[in-house]
Amino acid sequence: MIGFIRATKIGAVVMAAALMLVGASSQSMAHVGRIRANILKAGFIVGVGGGSGTLTFRGHTYPLRLSGISAGTIGVAGMDLVGTASNLRSAADISGAYTAVGAGFALIGGPKVARMQNANGVVIELHGVQIGLAVSLNLSGLTIQMGPPV
Repeated sequence: MIGFIRATKIGAVVMAAALMLVGASSQSMAHVGRIRANILKAGFIVGVGGGSGTLTFRGHTYPLRLSGISAGTIGVAGMDLVGTASNLRSAADISGAYTAVGAGFALIGGPKVARMQNANGVVIELHGVQIGLAVSLNLSGLTIQMGPPV
């Protein structure tokens, strides 16, 4: 009977260790990529925008097309943004619709920060400078499409 209890305890420890290793390996499979984006947006109450950029991931550079819509935007502004995309398992995970809530104001120039997430769990954090005149208190949406590596 004591041998059975001891074997059960050892089995439980081995099982717990295996589960910890499986959890650690799935987290380590997610990687971080670098993003550059140039976006132009314009609007009066409802704004539209678009632009292009690149994702650098695992030694390859992929072109990106960005498009979006926002509510509560007045003005015209351009943004040069850089940042990271985390939780990438493959470069294709970057594609999709992103949502973010933010507020910003720029007159001639000003800082811009954005944090967005898509359905694949990819989190994009961008920062840069906004040039132009734009006031926004908005709920924004952004769609990213990825092209083949350059």
